[in-house]
Amino acid sequence: MNHRSMGFSTLVGFLTIGLISGCANLMPPAPLLIEQTKVYVANESSNSVSVFDGKTFKPIGEIDTLNHGTHDLSLSRNGKQLWATNLASGRISVIDTGEMETIASIYTGNRAHVVTLTNDNRQAWVANIGNDTISIIDTNNYRILGTIPVHKGPMGIAFSKDGRLAYVSSQDKMVNVIDTAAQQVIKRIPVGANPHFLVLGPNGRIWGTNTGSQDLYIIDTNSNEVVQTLEVGPAPQQIAFAFKGTSGPNAYVTVAGLNKVIIVGANTEVPSVRGQIDVGEGPNGIWANSVGTRLYVGHTRTNEVRILDTGTNQILATVPVGRKPIRVVASK
Repeated sequence: MNHRSMGFSTLVGFLTIGLISGCANLMPPAPLLIEQTKVYVANESSNSVSVFDGKTFKPIGEIDTLNHGTHDLSLSRNGKQLWATNLASGRISVIDTGEMETIASIYTGNRAHVVTLTNDNRQAWVANIGNDTISIIDTNNYRILGTIPVHKGPMGIAFSKDGRLAYVSSQDKMVNVIDTAAQQVIKRIPVGANPHFLVLGPNGRIWGTNTGSQDLYIIDTNSNEVVQTLEVGPAPQQIAFAFKGTSGPNAYVTVAGLNKVIIVGANTEVPSVRGQIDVGEGPNGIWANSVGTRLYVGHTRTNEVRILDTGTNQILATVPVGRKPIRVVASK
């Protein structure tokens, strides 16, 4: 009798384990964690950074930079810190993107205009228009490591692919080439009127806009010479690179004088204009998502960001932001 009882208990145990295992197999898998794409917008007249979701286009919040004249943005490679210049304050705001708050404010000089992080993320380079200098900040302790004198009114900063050279546009119609190790200007390249924005292109060359004219220029980083200029329209502002099928990558240029984004083929030895997109008044800041299917375009006159589909060249959505959205960047 005792033997039969033990057998029944064992049977019940096996059945229970089987049922539990079966239930476990029937349960749905845990949901995958999808990283959120955040779009950050510098609002020069609101002294703030607007944040919205790059996939749903829904607002996330607005960050007070604790300074005035928020103008340019540079996002760390891991997306955890956002560096912002403030023209009126001459300061850099360091923003914790997780906490959505400013955690440091660093004075660099008169009219801090643009900020660019080095390729290794260890330094932030800041162009001070009013002092004709570049300030170099340690991104770990926020201390200024040094200052590089440049010629009149530094405007934009971009680094070569290997990080050995920095390119700084200035108001005297030049691009200054700086040896990043020696921290000295080693060459000056003539470009055009009011050269402003600079960016490293997918072919390893430096692309820039002559905002006071109608063209963009391309600098070869081996010869440090302008290898091409291309007319795109009056007051070209900023450039973003995105992929579009087999014809990409393309360069997308905001042209304020036309209220358009001009499409330039960037995958050939001699880039050429391929099309244009009507985008609304005052296009300025522009950024592409990580896969190149979306463009985020800031409009300084209407205080909004418009999202473009690079496959159809159509506007998908419009997101209201702060006053005078001058710069747009996005996390991956």
